[in-house]
Amino acid sequence: MRLAILSILLALLAVCTLAAAPQKAVIVSYPKDTPDFVLAQARNAIKEAGGIITHEYKLIKAFAANAPAKALESVQAWGAQYNAVIEEDQVVSINRNGH
Repeated sequence: MRLAILSILLALLAVCTLAAAPQKAVIVSYPKDTPDFVLAQARNAIKEAGGIITHEYKLIKAFAANAPAKALESVQAWGAQYNAVIEEDQVVSINRNGH
């Protein structure tokens, strides 16, 4: 009984730790010939780590997300053979002053 309670407490601690981890806004993109399961695996890894997929692009193989740095490291490692690119999501403007 004590072991079960200890296990539950440790699981809750892990969830709270992941939820409190700072998240980064990123765009994760892959070359056009990347299999769809690779993107699905990356999205699932981010969600399981407490991240959020904020947009899925249709014209390119990419998605935007808010994710903990640890999850992004995993996605980068898994996507290495497919040349995954993870970059900070930011506002782009054609004006010099950014407005």
